[in-house]
Amino acid sequence: MPPLKFCANLSWLFTDLPDFAQRIHAAAASGFRAVEAAWLYDSDLQELRKAKEQTGVEFVLINTPAGDVKSGELGLGAVPGRETDFRQGLDLAVKYAKALDCGRIHLMAGRVPVGVDRTTVAMEMEATFVENLKHAADILSKEGILGLIEPINTRITDPRYFLDNPHQAAAILQKVGHSNIMLEMDVFHWQIMDGNLTQNIQKYFPLIGHVQIAQVPERNEPDSPGEVNYSYLFSLLERLGYQGYIGCEYKPLGATNAGLGWVREYWKSCK
Repeated sequence: MPPLKFCANLSWLFTDLPDFAQRIHAAAASGFRAVEAAWLYDSDLQELRKAKEQTGVEFVLINTPAGDVKSGELGLGAVPGRETDFRQGLDLAVKYAKALDCGRIHLMAGRVPVGVDRTTVAMEMEATFVENLKHAADILSKEGILGLIEPINTRITDPRYFLDNPHQAAAILQKVGHSNIMLEMDVFHWQIMDGNLTQNIQKYFPLIGHVQIAQVPERNEPDSPGEVNYSYLFSLLERLGYQGYIGCEYKPLGATNAGLGWVREYWKSCK
């Protein structure tokens, strides 16, 4: 069984450093050979490329733009009436991904409008999301980039996020019908919304194009106190033959380096 591959999420780790280029260097110095990030669009693209080339790390994943953050947006993929803005954001994400040789883009769904019951808009939002994902599939196929959709839990993290569980995501992927749009499994969100991790991972494994991890419920290091046995889950992913990356998207309890013992032990065990 090949060893699992981990990447540092620069939006969550090494945040004592002010810019992403510095965090790329810090991740590489800590032993990571790959990185991911949520939104890099305020960063100088040339500086990011320079840091990537200097360190030799692989860029694994970025998100599409969040939209109008001041008005509370968190992605536009499923938001009716914002189709043009979603497509413009996708074009920007592709620009950054190509410059960084990044092979995956998380196509963010977005939030249910304030004061609206999600059941009343679910069908319209799903239809919007499906059409936008089909458009994204065509764009990304030309660039050799994989699109991903990620359920985000509505019990702790974001009560209004439209896409909130793996079953909903799998049904949407079936309607999209493009093999280059896949499922991003964040174990933190899956555990909170549905639990039953072993069965869900096995059931949806063919759809999974990326994995992210954090302990539940505090979203700290995987080996911090919590509900999830990551040693078991890592073994499960190994047995299933997972070839992709596992993004470290968690809140360090202290300095990032001080909390990396869990991954260093894994790397050591693979030598």
